[in-house]
Amino acid sequence: MEAIVLGKTRASAYKVPTDAPESDGTLEWNSTTLVLVEVEAGGKHGIGYSYADRATQVLIDDMLAGVIEGRDAMDIPGVWWAMAAAVRNLGRRGVAAMAISAIDNALWDLKAKLLDVPLVKLLGSVCDAVPVYGSGGFTSYTDAQLREQLGGWADGGIAMVKMKVGREPQRDPARAKVARKAIGDDVRLFVDANGAYARKQALRMAQVFAQECDVGWFEEPVSSDDLDGLRMLRDRAPAGMDIAAGEYGYDAGYFRRMLAAEAVDVLQADATRCGGITGYLRAAALCDAFHVPLSAHCAPGLHMHPACATRASRHIEYFHDHVRIEHMLFDGVPEPVDGRLHPDLSRPGAGVTFKHADAEQYRIS
Repeated sequence: MEAIVLGKTRASAYKVPTDAPESDGTLEWNSTTLVLVEVEAGGKHGIGYSYADRATQVLIDDMLAGVIEGRDAMDIPGVWWAMAAAVRNLGRRGVAAMAISAIDNALWDLKAKLLDVPLVKLLGSVCDAVPVYGSGGFTSYTDAQLREQLGGWADGGIAMVKMKVGREPQRDPARAKVARKAIGDDVRLFVDANGAYARKQALRMAQVFAQECDVGWFEEPVSSDDLDGLRMLRDRAPAGMDIAAGEYGYDAGYFRRMLAAEAVDVLQADATRCGGITGYLRAAALCDAFHVPLSAHCAPGLHMHPACATRASRHIEYFHDHVRIEHMLFDGVPEPVDGRLHPDLSRPGAGVTFKHADAEQYRIS
C-alpha cells in the first residue's frame, strides 16, 4: 500500500470568555483557550484540539509541524514517538504534552476520515454510548446559580452532577446541601476540591459530605501529587464514596504510579493533556491491568469516541465551559440522550467540523 503522506499542519488558538466569573478550590478564571490543529493528507482534513495556552500553538508551529510533515498518516504511533523525541530537551509534560495531544487527536480524526469510518469504529467499539456527569457548580456561583445549573442537568436526565468545593471550607457543607436539594435524592452528587484541602481536613469533609448530602465521589480531596494522602483518603473515606484523581497526568508513567500506589478508586485521564487519544488508550489499558475504572476528564466532544472504545471508561465529564465552547465552535457535537453521549455513526472521523467564521472573533492573532 502506498503511503498517504501528511501535509501541512496548521495550529490556531481561540480565547473564549466565560459566561460568568468562575473559580474552584485553588484557581480563578474568566476565559478558556482552545488550541485547534488541522492536518491534511490524501485530500482529507483531520481536526484535533486541546484546552491549553497559546504557547501550545507556538510550539506546534515552531517545532512539531515540521516533525510530522511527510510521515505516513496511517502510522500514528510512529508519528507520536517522533514528536515525543523532538521535545526531549523541553520536557514532555505540560505545554509539550498538550501540543502532542492536539496533533494526535487530529491524526486519529484524519485516519478515520481516510478510511471513511467513524472514529469509534476505527478504534473498535465496546459500547454504543457513555454516561456523562454534569460538571460546574463553581465556588464563585451564588446558591441560585448552583441550583439552576445542577438542577437543570438533573431535570434534563443527567443522573450525576459535580460541584466545586474547597475555596471556603466553612461554607462547603451548606453549599452541598443546596445542591442536594436542587437535584433530588435520585441523582448522584460529586464534589471536587482541586487539591484544596489538607489530609485530615479532607477526611473530615468526606464524612460530612457523605452523612449530610450523600456525596458519592470526592475528587482531588488533597493534591494529586500527594499519593500517600490520596491512599489514606481512599482507605478511610465512608463506604460508597469514590476517591478520584489523575486529570493532570501527562504520560503513562504518571498513571501507573497513581494506580500502583492504590491512590484512587477511579482514575481520570484527559486526552487534551495525556498525549491525545493515543495516551488515553494507554491509560485505559493500565486501568484494565489494575482493575480500576477510568473517567474521561472534560472535553466531552473529544472523549466520546475513545470512551466508547475502552472497557475501562465509566463516564465522561460534561464540563460546563467545554460543553459551551464545543457547541459554539463545532458542528456535529451531540447532546446527551438519557444522560449518555452517542457517537454519530453516520459521520466519518470524530464527526465534528470547526466553524471558522464563528470562531474568528475569539482568535488570538
